[in-house]
Amino acid sequence: MVPLILVLLLVLLLFGAGFALKALWWVAIIVLVLWLLGFVARPKGGSRRWYRW
Repeated sequence: MVPLILVLLLVLLLFGAGFALKALWWVAIIVLVLWLLGFVARPKGGSRRWYRW
């Protein structure tokens, strides 16, 4: 019974880590797309940066 519980906990932990890593990949892709859009659509005059900071 104890090995079965340990295996189930391991599977649950690995599934959770895999889901979190996949979610982080999607967040990274969205941030990259927003950064590229901001780089392309920056204002023409004055500062070369499109962000304030």
